[in-house]
Amino acid sequence: MPAPAAVGHRIVHSGPHLTGHTLIDARVRALLADVADLAPLHVTPALPVVDAARELLPDVPHVACFDTVFHKDLPAQARTYAVPERWRAEYGLRRYGFHGLSYSWALQRTAQALGRPVDDLQVVLAHMGGGCSACAVRNGRSVDTTMGLTPLEGLVMSRRSGSLDPGALLWLQRRHGLSTDELDDALHRHSGLLGLSGTSADTRDLVRARAEGDAAAALALETFTHSCRRGIASMAASLDRLDALVFTGEIGEDQPEVREEICSALTVIGVRGGLFVPELELLMREGLRRIDQAVSGVPVLVVATGETQQIAVETRRVLGV
Repeated sequence: MPAPAAVGHRIVHSGPHLTGHTLIDARVRALLADVADLAPLHVTPALPVVDAARELLPDVPHVACFDTVFHKDLPAQARTYAVPERWRAEYGLRRYGFHGLSYSWALQRTAQALGRPVDDLQVVLAHMGGGCSACAVRNGRSVDTTMGLTPLEGLVMSRRSGSLDPGALLWLQRRHGLSTDELDDALHRHSGLLGLSGTSADTRDLVRARAEGDAAAALALETFTHSCRRGIASMAASLDRLDALVFTGEIGEDQPEVREEICSALTVIGVRGGLFVPELELLMREGLRRIDQAVSGVPVLVVATGETQQIAVETRRVLGV
């Protein structure tokens, strides 16, 4: 391999002070440490990697590429929580949104597939993997998304709960004495598909188990797809029209049963079932596939996840290459 000219790092959360992809220096490194607790599953383990890479490759630039940047211009009504002004002004409580690198890549591929410019598209993008979210894009800009201050809000995920009544957390603390650490561990690592099924966080396992009569696996999948439909439909409500629904992420790419169950019950927004099932190897090679019947209804596409490629794009952009 040739010597690297630069290193791009995926950093999930930028925090309030960094609004663009940027070179990592001492100031940026300190700001990242300050927001690590907002994405503990992602930023906390990423920082030692940043430090090791900077130590091993001290003479090349290191660029932080943020998942939050795609959503930096969210409209006020979409990013604002209905909480006391002090919480918003002093504590910085607001919706950030995530999966932005994935969404950036998927949006560009969708525009190519439909033969339309990005700034003339209104689409809902659904990233479904270990973490899951949906995003409304109007004319190339994110205008709404399901994740919030942290990557815990929104859709049901593999091991994360997604949105939960905040009153339930207060009740668990007061009535059952659960500590903050216990809640954190349960909501981040033992909820979602794993918590519902009791056996697996992988939809492939759950589809097989459901076929064998496992009622818990069936409930996990039904709850998951219901959550996805709810999130997708709510994102469509932030658009003037729906030009396409786009799936990406490991589940979005490789779980046709899940895609079908989501789309077949979204006729209210013009999405229909009866989807084609592309060969995974072909999808990975070509990068995208249109999978709807293309007779009527909203186009449905699958885009192979391109976060790594997007990091390369953003790193070159920061360096002016």
